[in-house]
Amino acid sequence: MLKRSDFIQVVGGKVKKPGKRGRKPAKIDLKAKLERSRQSARECRARKKLRYQYLEELVSSRERAICALREELEMYKQWCMAMDQGKIPSEIKALLTGEEQSKSQQNSSRHTKAGKTDANSNSW
Repeated sequence: MLKRSDFIQVVGGKVKKPGKRGRKPAKIDLKAKLERSRQSARECRARKKLRYQYLEELVSSRERAICALREELEMYKQWCMAMDQGKIPSEIKALLTGEEQSKSQQNSSRHTKAGKTDANSNSW
């Protein structure tokens, strides 16, 4: 005689019952399923195209940045070679004089502001 325990399996601490597992397949029209598959493929291709466009734009912008940095590096190399020969490039002179002028303007504005605050603090 068959016992109930003959039909129930215990696997890994879980009780498994005999029979079909999962969902029962619904009666899907084959044409509708095929059309959904085609639509899904179209959407996938469109997403892939957008992704590749984005990546191509990203690569081109990075390439432009690399070119600009290479030009800047070459300029600095030329400046260094000129300075090794004892010459100061005009660009560096302009930078230095521009910094000196801005520092002198900042210092003069600080002195002016300090004078005003001193004058204001003494008038009671």
